[in-house]
Amino acid sequence: MSLGHISLGWNMSKLTKSMRAKAGRRAETSRQAGTRAQQKTLPRRYYTDPENFRCEMETFFYGMWVCVGRSEQLASAREFFLRDVAGESIIITRNEGGVVHAFYNVCRHRGTQLCREAEGKFAGRIQCPYHGWTYGLDGKLLGAPHMDDCGFRREEYPLYAVGAEEWAGHIFVNLAKRRDPLREQLGELPGKFAAWGMQNLRMHKRMVYDVKANWKLIVQNYNECLHCPVLHPALHRITDYLSGDNDRPQAGYIGGSMEFRSGVQTMSTDGERRRAHLPGLNEKQRRVVMYYTVYPNLFLSLHPDYVMAHTLWPQAVDRTQVICEWHFHPTEMAKVDFRADDVVEFWDQTNREDWGISELGQKGICSRAYQPGPYSPREGLPQAFDRMIVRCEKEGGRRQNQLDS
Repeated sequence: MSLGHISLGWNMSKLTKSMRAKAGRRAETSRQAGTRAQQKTLPRRYYTDPENFRCEMETFFYGMWVCVGRSEQLASAREFFLRDVAGESIIITRNEGGVVHAFYNVCRHRGTQLCREAEGKFAGRIQCPYHGWTYGLDGKLLGAPHMDDCGFRREEYPLYAVGAEEWAGHIFVNLAKRRDPLREQLGELPGKFAAWGMQNLRMHKRMVYDVKANWKLIVQNYNECLHCPVLHPALHRITDYLSGDNDRPQAGYIGGSMEFRSGVQTMSTDGERRRAHLPGLNEKQRRVVMYYTVYPNLFLSLHPDYVMAHTLWPQAVDRTQVICEWHFHPTEMAKVDFRADDVVEFWDQTNREDWGISELGQKGICSRAYQPGPYSPREGLPQAFDRMIVRCEKEGGRRQNQLDS
């Protein structure tokens, strides 16, 4: 099935009418979400000021649940991996009871980092390479050589723990000392996404990108498709960029759906689906793609036959590492004729187009000529994201003033 053949089958009058109706629904969603007329983009400092960046890391990557990886990375007890979160090295591991734990990568003796490898498997305990202090996988101090005759109490020196929870095959950590459960941040997403069975999927491919742009530009770009006809010709041929509906923005996430053009079965190089539908999807769910941002760093793209996930890792005010993974059902992956290059190649091209335009945005915003520009009424999700950024900044400022007074 060629895309040229697909385009010949369109009924242009019906298509135009449908696009206008769906665009109206998206605009109405934006109005219902409280979008102000002619809301403008954020001022330059939000993208260029290192101090502003530092404050955002404290607010969003220290103070919220952050997606750090997949449950399959800890497929068995004692496996671990490291993740840098808000400038802190964090150990994520699974104990013998199957429970995920996370700790600062810091020994309680002299502050030495405990783990040097990015991933691996503990020999049953976590041991400091300096003086041999040894901890259980629950963080409790088990052994501290030469500390017996000084009134030392081992129970007073566990590893510094951080919050760790799993949802649908994703692992989240939260470094804040006071934190709500992960479910509070996810809201209705567990029920909304249950049919995709993400916990049952397995990773086929991981790609890492270094994007020379502020992390917020990448979030804003992901959450609108008005640029798709210009920037993404391959994507534009197989999906209707004005289709679908946006959810009302929530405190922990934003997102919505898009629909395929006539004859298209999935998002791939030619629009053909070479794998079975994910087993839990109904007919309606098989005809749409769901694009959601779970604050602050997870993009979930849920397709009829796979799930794509991006995690953002800000490195500096003008640089972000993006990890992109493609997850498929293991039954499909076990087939001798399984292939996914049509999906990976399609999205790798689309990713690089997005990263390139984000980098151009970063360069332009750095210019003295830059002034915040007006959003379109159809850019409701980026507007909601910007309002969230500003609101959290103000709330953080008020808390700091209370501490200083």
